[in-house]
Amino acid sequence: MAMSTLQYGGVSHFYTELAEIPVPTSAQFIESNATTAVVRVSYSVRDHESNSKRTLSKTFTLTRPESLPDEWTLVSSTICHDASDVQASVLSPSGKRHAVLREVVDQSNSGKKRFVEIWADSRLEASLDVTKRHGAFHTDDYFKSLSFSPSETALIYTEEANPISVDDLGDDPYPSFSFNPSFGEGLYTKKRPTLYIFRWREPSSDAANFEGRVPKKDLSLVSLSLTQSPVEPVVFGQASFATEAQIFATGYELTADGRNLGIKACFNRPTSIWELSLTDQSDTNVLYCAANKIDIPGRSNRSPRILFDDDRKPCTVVWLSNPVFGPHASTVSLYAYSLGEKLPRVLLGPEQVVDFPGLYTDYNLVDNPFIKRPGEEGYVIAQSLWRSRTKIISITLDNGGVTDESTILGDRDDKQSLYNWNLLSSDGKGSLVCSRSTPTSPPQIVLLTIGRGLISYIQVLDEPVCSARLQQELEKLSPCIIPVPNRYPTESVVILSKELPKGKKPVCVTIVHGGPHATSTMTFAPSVLALALESYTVSMPNYTGSMGFGEKYIQALQGRCGELDVGDCIATVKELIRLGLSEEGRQVVSGGSHGGFIGAHLIGQHPDVFSAAILRNPVISAGELAASDIPDWAYGEFGVAFGPGAHMNPESFAKLYSASPISHVDRVRTPVLLLIGEDDLRVPTSQGRGYYHALKGSGKGPVEMLVFPKESHPLDGVETARVSVEAARDWFGKFSR
Repeated sequence: MAMSTLQYGGVSHFYTELAEIPVPTSAQFIESNATTAVVRVSYSVRDHESNSKRTLSKTFTLTRPESLPDEWTLVSSTICHDASDVQASVLSPSGKRHAVLREVVDQSNSGKKRFVEIWADSRLEASLDVTKRHGAFHTDDYFKSLSFSPSETALIYTEEANPISVDDLGDDPYPSFSFNPSFGEGLYTKKRPTLYIFRWREPSSDAANFEGRVPKKDLSLVSLSLTQSPVEPVVFGQASFATEAQIFATGYELTADGRNLGIKACFNRPTSIWELSLTDQSDTNVLYCAANKIDIPGRSNRSPRILFDDDRKPCTVVWLSNPVFGPHASTVSLYAYSLGEKLPRVLLGPEQVVDFPGLYTDYNLVDNPFIKRPGEEGYVIAQSLWRSRTKIISITLDNGGVTDESTILGDRDDKQSLYNWNLLSSDGKGSLVCSRSTPTSPPQIVLLTIGRGLISYIQVLDEPVCSARLQQELEKLSPCIIPVPNRYPTESVVILSKELPKGKKPVCVTIVHGGPHATSTMTFAPSVLALALESYTVSMPNYTGSMGFGEKYIQALQGRCGELDVGDCIATVKELIRLGLSEEGRQVVSGGSHGGFIGAHLIGQHPDVFSAAILRNPVISAGELAASDIPDWAYGEFGVAFGPGAHMNPESFAKLYSASPISHVDRVRTPVLLLIGEDDLRVPTSQGRGYYHALKGSGKGPVEMLVFPKESHPLDGVETARVSVEAARDWFGKFSR
């Protein structure tokens, strides 16, 4: 059925080209020594013709003279166009071996076959078909493990355990139907993550050199199981070998009321760092281990990384930590655990120090976050949100001192003050691979060299290629950060034309981020840039509660959602008007998730300001999120106590209702387009559907809804993302021009 108010304006050629620019996702040092570096970078590429995401990799080879350690020269680069069968890979500590988790199509039945492979240079040393032993490999940020033992004769990884077979059940049907919670949005197929150890030689063997293909009869694969079950059920991921018999891992625990709360984008889950000690193997399929939980009450701990001394002996474990429950994302603490003293200490806490707002990194540190040279002080390298930019910082291992490496880089580039940085890999000896971008320039790949604890050299490895027409249009745009007076720390990332037209100002699109504890940064975003290239001014406010501004501002939003965040956003609109960058009557708004919550509030509380609105998987009634994978979100963000057995009573519901956009629905007359993912587990589709019917029933303004099958919360499928951008262009164009 054709929509009466949303008419298709054709393919957005700007967006299509922008979205097909390869996005760097990870990097590995294949080799790194005094004179040579070999770096492999993986990219994700959207292909609109086939409606798919592809994976490609590029390998860069660099050389330098020993006398000039900072003077790298790029010798060659090669490209591999489709590496989608490689699920994950890792280089061994010596650099002599390479482990690959591979998944290929089974030509006999169109299913999948899975293999674990160990390569010695270009020769296959060991390979095992694990298809029948377990389910899919876990290669996500939360459960992925891929670590060589120190002897390089064993590999630990995470996979999904097979369900209990009919033969094992006998006559008992109940286990087949027993409730087993998943880990929520984006991880709903993951219910039984399990650690496996693949061994192809004995640790006592001479594994230094390649001795030919290991016979299948000499290979072993065992799952890890605890010798004594913990009080609360726990599953492990993020495991790494410290010694041949010692492993550190993250343990994910059920809540007391039997929930696996959604963990994607949530830093506050009941997780701990565990020390696993391997015991003698008495079963051909299971290896038992003793478990020691490094218990820090009230903390959610993750991403253990092991520091080895110059003799390759483990000395310190560091990890990331946040408070349990409360805000889903908050200022991160960095912990250090001496393997000699067996005591955890806070290396970097959440306190704001001078201009440093605190640590706001991703869910994980990079695989090797340490920089340690003989005779020099050691550092942890991380990326961290710092107001509206992501920067590279170093943290000293002795006292937690922080250096903003982005400032050290100086003014060697006219875009230096705009760059948004993403740390991809470290070789542990002073070289980093990063990507950097601005709102109007796609990501470059750069090699950074650290000398005496500070970044001293930048080598660009890869620059994206744009058409001449697109490049010409991008050069007409100017990105900047605009603070909002009297609403500190509120500021907005703005993209506008370098030459504003005479007469009417361009229509201003306010794009509100979700979370609420997330951040709009100075990064390259095709969906945002496509609107700027359609002659819109784009404003992306970072309201109170956004990450990167200090813990006290995150706490300030607790219990004030729907008031403080909405007030900051409308103040941003007024400030751009005051500055002459925008004007009244030429305003539209867009937001997803909590950004959709704010967007719906804006058109309800300020019904005469916005000419059109687009809401993606919005939260409309916070008291009706029992079916969400994060039901605690509504309690924590709106100042209602959450704990085991918590449920929505009339008093709590009344509080959440009055703080939600649904309480203003009768005032809305702005044309609204809803974009809904049919498989969203984070914000149930009933939220958007209910709002659609309420607006339709009021009859005060046009309302349409697009529903995307098989799409979840991010609406990030290739076709879905393109259609969403084109729908925004057409909806805003109809009601605001």
